[in-house]
Amino acid sequence: MGQCWTKVCSQENNDVPPTSELAGGNVCLVKSMEKWEEKMSEANNSGKIAVVNFSASWCNPCRAAAPGYHELADKYTSMIFLTVDVDELAELSTSWDTKATPTFIFFRDGRQVDKLVGGNKQDIQKKLMNLAESTRSPR
Repeated sequence: MGQCWTKVCSQENNDVPPTSELAGGNVCLVKSMEKWEEKMSEANNSGKIAVVNFSASWCNPCRAAAPGYHELADKYTSMIFLTVDVDELAELSTSWDTKATPTFIFFRDGRQVDKLVGGNKQDIQKKLMNLAESTRSPR
């Protein structure tokens, strides 16, 4: 699976929180292909954009990005926010060409419409604003 720079630089993972800290509130943790299919179908059927955070519990940048991601999920309630643990669903992560964590992929109608590698909250928010705007205007 992709590498998080903190795992490459330091193999000490003594203070790793549980994966559940990557989810909560309006963010759904996807731990199975069945859940992935269910949430993507929900987004497609409701015409919502799905924002997927490919993350890992041992990744310091992922953990640092999580609070901002939760905040954005609370703000953009017209979108579906998911977190995929790259270790639990490695095949899914690989299928979307996730080479580093965190990677955020934005889906509309089941298709990738944008991608962001890194957990900068302002960069994520900018992409969300652009996608929200494009959803309002005629396609």
